[in-house]
Amino acid sequence: MTLKIAIAQLNFVVGDLAGNAQKIVDAARHAHAEGARLLLTPELSIAGYAAEDLFLRPAFTEACDAAVLGIAAALADLDDMVVVVGHPHGGSLKSRSVSVQLRHNAASVIQGGRILETYAKRELPNYQVFDERRYFTPGQGTCVFKVGGIAVGLLICEDAWFEQPAQLAKYAGAEVLAVINASPYHVGKEGERVARMADRARAVGLPLVYAHGVGGQDEMVFDGASFAVQADGTLALQAESFKEKVVYAQVGRAQAAIEFIAEEGAIAPPREAEAQLWDALVLGVRDYIGKNGFPGAILGLSGGIDSALVLAIAVDALGKDKVRALMMPSPYTADISWIDARDMAERLGVRYDEISIAHTFESYKWALAGEFEGRAEDTTEENLQARIRGTLLMALSNKLGSIVLTTGNKSEMATGYCTLYGDMAGGFAVIKDLLKTTVFALARWRNAHDPFGTG
Repeated sequence: MTLKIAIAQLNFVVGDLAGNAQKIVDAARHAHAEGARLLLTPELSIAGYAAEDLFLRPAFTEACDAAVLGIAAALADLDDMVVVVGHPHGGSLKSRSVSVQLRHNAASVIQGGRILETYAKRELPNYQVFDERRYFTPGQGTCVFKVGGIAVGLLICEDAWFEQPAQLAKYAGAEVLAVINASPYHVGKEGERVARMADRARAVGLPLVYAHGVGGQDEMVFDGASFAVQADGTLALQAESFKEKVVYAQVGRAQAAIEFIAEEGAIAPPREAEAQLWDALVLGVRDYIGKNGFPGAILGLSGGIDSALVLAIAVDALGKDKVRALMMPSPYTADISWIDARDMAERLGVRYDEISIAHTFESYKWALAGEFEGRAEDTTEENLQARIRGTLLMALSNKLGSIVLTTGNKSEMATGYCTLYGDMAGGFAVIKDLLKTTVFALARWRNAHDPFGTG
C-alpha cells in the first residue's frame, strides 16, 4: 500500500483569492494526473501569508470561505483526490468596548466536492515578524484523515515546533504527520527547520512531511525547500529552495510501519549560503515590485559597492529593461565615482542617466546663506547633497511610476551613517538587513557567479 503526496510549493499572492484558488485547482489536477492522491498547500494559501489586518474584515474571511468551497466544487470530479487548503476561518465578537477574536488560522480537508474536516492551528506565534494572536485564537482539536488507507495527522507550522500537537495527532491514530507552513527565511533557517522536524518525528515515532510555500511578501521571503523525514529523523526528501514547483513524496506501509520510499534525486544538493541569500534578495525585490504593480525600479548609482550590489540584484529580479540607474554628481564627486557608475550600468545594460546637482546645491546654499552666516561648512552641506538626490529620485518615481530602491546597508543604518530624507528615501530597502561585511561577501560571490544570466 503506497500513497503519493504532492506538495504545492507555490507562490501565493496576499488578497488574490481567485488567483490563489485557481493555482490550487491547477496543482491538484496536475498532481492527480501524476498519480498523487493527497495535495498539501501551504499555511493560509487561500489568503496569502500574511494578510495582516485584512483578517479583521469579516468580508475578507467570508470571501476566503467561499473560495475554499469553490475549490471543493471545482475538484468534485476527482473523487479520490484529497486536498488540504490553508485559510482563515471564523470571525470576532465586537462591541464598543471589547473585541474578542474567534477567528482561526485553519486548514480544511477537501474531497469529493465537500469539506471533510477543518483543523484550527493550536500554537500561535507572536514574536519577530509574527503577530498571529492579534488575528486568531488557538484551536483545541486534532485532525486525522485517511487517504488510501493511511491515516494522516494535520498540523499547521508552529504546531510542529511543540510536542503536544504531534502527540495528540498520534493518539488520534495518525500514521504520518503532514505539516503545512509559512516560515519566513533567514540565513540558516532551512537547516534549522529540518533539525527541529527530525526531532519531532523521532519524538513521536512518525514520519513527517513539511509543505512550504515560496515567494516574497513585504519584508518577508519564503524559501520553499519543502522536505520529508522518516520516523527516525532521516531526511527522505528535500526540495530545491526558492523554486516554485509541485514536489512529490511517496509513503508506503512496510510491515506495520509507514515510511517514505527512497527515490533517486529526491534530496536536492546543499547550496552555499551566499547563493541562497542572493535568491532571497532577488525574489524579495521581484515579488514586492510585481505583486504591488510597479512598472519597474529606479535607484541612485554612486559608484560605491552598496548601490552596485542593489543594481545587480534589481537586474536579476526584474531584467535590465525594468531598471533605471541615475548618477547625480556634485562638485565633490570624485572622478572614480562616475567612472565606476558608468561601467556598472554598461555591464548590466540598464538605462543610465547623469543629472548634475551642482546648480541645485548652490541654490540651496544661497537660500540658507543668511541663516548659516558665520558658521563653517560641515555635514549639513554634505547632507544637503543627499537630500537633493533623494528629491530627484522621488520626482522621477512620481512621474514614471517606478519605485525607488534605497541602497543603505544594516551597518550604516545601525550606526546612523545615513541621511534622513536623503539616501534613506525610497520605497523598498533591498539590503537593509545586510551588514557591510555581508555586502562585500555577496558582491564577491556575484562576481564569480551569474545565476540569472544577466552579466
